[in-house]
Amino acid sequence: MLRIDGLSAWYGEAQVLRDVSLEVAKGEIVTLVGRNGAGKTTLLRNVMGLHEGRSSGVVEFLGDDVSGHAAHRRAKRGLGYVPDDRGIYATLSVEENLTLPPAVGPDPWSLDKVYETFPRLRERRRSPGTKLSGGEQQMLALARVLRMGARLLLCDEPTEGLSPLIVQQIGSILRDVKSQGVTVLLIEQNVHFAQTVADRHYLLAEGRIVETLENSEVRARENELLEYLGI
Repeated sequence: MLRIDGLSAWYGEAQVLRDVSLEVAKGEIVTLVGRNGAGKTTLLRNVMGLHEGRSSGVVEFLGDDVSGHAAHRRAKRGLGYVPDDRGIYATLSVEENLTLPPAVGPDPWSLDKVYETFPRLRERRRSPGTKLSGGEQQMLALARVLRMGARLLLCDEPTEGLSPLIVQQIGSILRDVKSQGVTVLLIEQNVHFAQTVADRHYLLAEGRIVETLENSEVRARENELLEYLGI
């Protein structure tokens, strides 16, 4: 579904990504693991067409080169980005947050389907964004992109700052979303959580992919990875 080949990116003269290549197959959940500053968010923003600096390399989505496409054209193809700040409209209700952005992608979810997958949002549908917990805001951010028609979710640290119970709920939602045919590429520092949802893991260091890990390898090296990530 997604193929990145030789992606490099800069902010001014500072190079952040260095010849990154990776693939994500349809129906997979794949994580990007790495220390802060490794280039993970820059990689996702490049895939979505939001990187404001210079970049080179190829981003292919569903077999087509989208490297030169603006973000809105990539969204129409089915790419959806959930940033780490979640981007919730604070003064609008949950339902207004869900329905205000247009359904631009090829497979938009109906509001009923969103509420079936995210029952908590149905309960809070009239609540303004300012009244939502961190976990509810994360659910809303995920649901909004799905309602817009994303086939591939690009998620930047969806569990950051959430309680263990809410992290488990986010994991259940991601597995449910996967079962409904949505592919996910996510940044995740929580190695234990990543094992529970992902099929494979790319380890990013200083702007390069240094390893591709299966879940069995992550489990065997969990302490080593936690020490490496400084967690």
